[in-house]
Amino acid sequence: MVALQRLGCHNVNWVTPEHVVPQLVEAMPAAVEHGLSVPIVYNTSAYDDPACLELLDGIVDVYMPDFKLWSPERSRRYLKRADYGDVARETIAEMHRQVGDLILDERGLARRGLLLRHLVLPGLLDETRAILHFVAERLGRGTYVNLMAQYRPAARGGRGQYEEINRRVDRDEYEQALILAAELGLRRIDRESLAEGHRLTRAA
Repeated sequence: MVALQRLGCHNVNWVTPEHVVPQLVEAMPAAVEHGLSVPIVYNTSAYDDPACLELLDGIVDVYMPDFKLWSPERSRRYLKRADYGDVARETIAEMHRQVGDLILDERGLARRGLLLRHLVLPGLLDETRAILHFVAERLGRGTYVNLMAQYRPAARGGRGQYEEINRRVDRDEYEQALILAAELGLRRIDRESLAEGHRLTRAA
């Protein structure tokens, strides 16, 4: 981690690290002693154990969870975990409790807080609607949301196992998601996501 900082990295990004969190926590005092000062980013699917998050309280600066799906039915079908939405809601709420809303420095770099990502899926706008309602009502309208439109079918989706999502998100769907976010008063939608919508084609 210290070596990455010396190379000029703006943060240290732990990607899906739950299985090695005890080792990372153990390493932090030595890293700080050797000069580590950049933010620690925890990059996750949001299907995290509460005990794991308890260990990270006061260590992680920026939580970057990916809230994938809301309903048990879709979670069971696409993620093989019917309880994904329940776990993600509590996990993300705890992350927000620990670090609050996202704070950016004068260069626009994240220093502390929650950066929530959600990938809009084709034909599943009701999932997006439920997730954005949760964000506005449980976390607050100042939550920074990266509303992503870059889904493309691959692997099993592309081979017909999930025919209902075997296409790209069209521009109308993505714009509906942006409109919904605005209606809910979510004022911190990632600007790159806004630009992404203009690169999509409209449905026929």
